[in-house]
Amino acid sequence: MKNPWNIIANLKGDRAIWAIVAFLALFSFLPVYSASSNLAYLYGDGDTIGFLMRHFMHLVLGFAIIYGVHRVPYHYFKGLSIILMPVILILLIVTLAQGTTIDGANASRWIQVPFVGFTFQTSTLAAVILMVYVARYLSKINDREITFKESLLPLWLPVGIMLALILPANFSTTAIIAAMTFTLLFIGGYPLKYLGSMLLLGVFLLAFFVVAAKAFPKAFPNRVDTWMARIDSFTDEGDTEADYQIEKAKIAIATGGVMGLGPGKSVQKNFLPQSTSDFIFAIIVEEWGLVGGMTLMLLYLLLLFRIVIVAYKSPSIFGKLVALGVGLPIVFQALINMAVAVELFPVTGQTLPMVSSGGTSIWMTCLAIGIILSVSAKREEIRAQEEKEEKEEKEMNPLEVLSEAI
Repeated sequence: MKNPWNIIANLKGDRAIWAIVAFLALFSFLPVYSASSNLAYLYGDGDTIGFLMRHFMHLVLGFAIIYGVHRVPYHYFKGLSIILMPVILILLIVTLAQGTTIDGANASRWIQVPFVGFTFQTSTLAAVILMVYVARYLSKINDREITFKESLLPLWLPVGIMLALILPANFSTTAIIAAMTFTLLFIGGYPLKYLGSMLLLGVFLLAFFVVAAKAFPKAFPNRVDTWMARIDSFTDEGDTEADYQIEKAKIAIATGGVMGLGPGKSVQKNFLPQSTSDFIFAIIVEEWGLVGGMTLMLLYLLLLFRIVIVAYKSPSIFGKLVALGVGLPIVFQALINMAVAVELFPVTGQTLPMVSSGGTSIWMTCLAIGIILSVSAKREEIRAQEEKEEKEEKEMNPLEVLSEAI
């Protein structure tokens, strides 16, 4: 019998996923500690230990989330997604209603958690809940034909409301959630004709929102001008802060070369904004070189491979879909973060999962990892039960075997 206080012995699920996530977390201390020197001098007394300890506490709580969630049978998440969907919609409304602006642009992304004193980005939690909710819906309709009218209220209405509430303050997160939702619906066998129709409708509504925001700029806070500036910057038509960020990121990457300058020896960390979060990959390549950057990318691709394996081996449709639904966005976000640093993608503000500093990002990534491990743990239980039954059959004496056969 396992000791309930022995945490290591009570770990369940895919061991490779545990190892990858643990390695990413341990590695993250090096670039976060190095890159936080700029923040320490700008917003503190020059001491980076405080930033490192904050990152450490975020990771400790994150792994506590993984451990707690992965011990919950994954089929429980079906009901939880239904219960939490209206809750997260209310939180998104409260977040948007704050009307927080920075330089006239909508910045209502966080809410203050009462009695605790830290802020929480509601859209990241909304993304995980929505993926579980969509996976539940797809598993429910898996064995029958579905009409668009049937899926309008239970599927598209909550999806549409959630995206509409996140869009004014955070286009990149809205785009990622929408892309992952459509990807999951495609994988889950949702009719392509309905999927295509909703995609066209979404593009039309987005265009309408942009036109309305440009026509009536003072009607409601939004970030349309910020989006346009970033796109102009990406196409070399603008001169914005995004240009400065990308320029410094490319200098950092070019300086790193093949082997890098060495841990803690980055120069651009002193000039690059968001060096501990959005652009931490540039600092990693500067200090660890192309070798470090490629190794990090391979780790995320290996994580993707293990997520697909977990989904493939899951005994239920919901298990397959929920593992992919919460797992694919992690890898997708990581690749986007890296693509932004090398100017293959416009500046999005997306962090590098499990590596960048930031509590909400780490915790929601850990929540998703916990769900994936819960799915893989169920498969391990089934396999263990099958091995036990097979062993018992072999240990049966000939008379028992004969009686069983009769």
